[in-house]
Amino acid sequence: MTQYFDPLETRSPEARSEALAQTLPEQIARAQGLTGYAGTLDGFQAARITEVGDLARLPVLRKSDMGRAQGNMAPFGGLTSRAAHDFSHIFQSPGPIYEPGGTSLDWWRMGRFLHACGVGRGDIVQNCFSYHLVPAGMIFENGARAVGAAVLPAGTGQTELQARAAHDVGITAYAGTPDYLKVILDKAEEMGLPLRITKAAVGGGALFPSLRAEYADRGITCLQCYATADLGNIAYESAAMEGMIVDEGVIVEIVTPGTGNPVAPGEVGEVVVTTLNPDYPLIRFATGDLSAVMAGPSPCGRTNMRIKGWMGRADQTTKIKGMFVRPEQVAALVARHDSIARARVIASREGETDVMTVRIEAEGGEAEQFAGSVTETLKLKGRIEIVPPGSLPNDGKVIEDLRSYD
Repeated sequence: MTQYFDPLETRSPEARSEALAQTLPEQIARAQGLTGYAGTLDGFQAARITEVGDLARLPVLRKSDMGRAQGNMAPFGGLTSRAAHDFSHIFQSPGPIYEPGGTSLDWWRMGRFLHACGVGRGDIVQNCFSYHLVPAGMIFENGARAVGAAVLPAGTGQTELQARAAHDVGITAYAGTPDYLKVILDKAEEMGLPLRITKAAVGGGALFPSLRAEYADRGITCLQCYATADLGNIAYESAAMEGMIVDEGVIVEIVTPGTGNPVAPGEVGEVVVTTLNPDYPLIRFATGDLSAVMAGPSPCGRTNMRIKGWMGRADQTTKIKGMFVRPEQVAALVARHDSIARARVIASREGETDVMTVRIEAEGGEAEQFAGSVTETLKLKGRIEIVPPGSLPNDGKVIEDLRSYD
């Protein structure tokens, strides 16, 4: 197995800039011809957008913009020139937001990350990302094909069956959220089933240092990537484990949250991504995530820009157990019950597992009467605490993250 996925990872800054000077104007011109960008990219000369710094002149595309565009022109809001039936897959994320997907070689650019994890021909990957509506499962399956690995499309849940399959099939690598691997390992241990997993490629949630250390103690090297349903892989860890290396198929900017203005080098800001995928040219797409640029190249020899990884949300939207919980979902919960004055979702950790607690201001009542609404609106089960009216802080927060990312 070669050290690098392809020669693009070790290009000189000059070679990368030279290539970008050709591909970026082409991508901007592509976007200008799309209905979804009508009125937003008008007046900009695509040929003059040749480097990362030039992008700051263009508007930012936000998830809310995408939702409105898709409402007017289903399913992709005019942000692609291809018809929906021309794509291999169509996915639905919370919102709902619809994303296209392809099956051509490494369409989501996840192969680069899996290669960095040491996954390749001869490996069997237990893919525990969801295959139901959302694209995560297919994103990682497509990446596994790009590196020549076989896939057990396990999805989520049914842990006893997952542990049995991992043993029987001889799984060597895991792909999924950081927490769930531990659940499988513990279940296999409980069942007396020895496993052969030595590599883990995780995403969809924070990889806490203590959990990574536990996996290392069990003989598993665990690396994480930063990817989204809209963009595919954005950045990934290598064996150096010093920040995340930006993928060669995207351009990352760090901007002041709520604006399109780049922050000073090293400052924390919102991650804005321009993808070079000609099938789905998202220009300056605001992820809502916070990160910061790290100085210098990675010690592993990959030369593209590094970021510090996921450092929280620019808004209150929070990822819990691999699922986004948004302020509008909390509002929907409150609206369902006249007896609820206010509600707050609190994300915390117990051991190596995310915990969601929902504090509800109400005049009495039992937690059980709200359990169904919590699951339906927040898409997760959690603890429910009834507190007296006026108990929650008057700070405008409806989602609070108490987890430590140090």
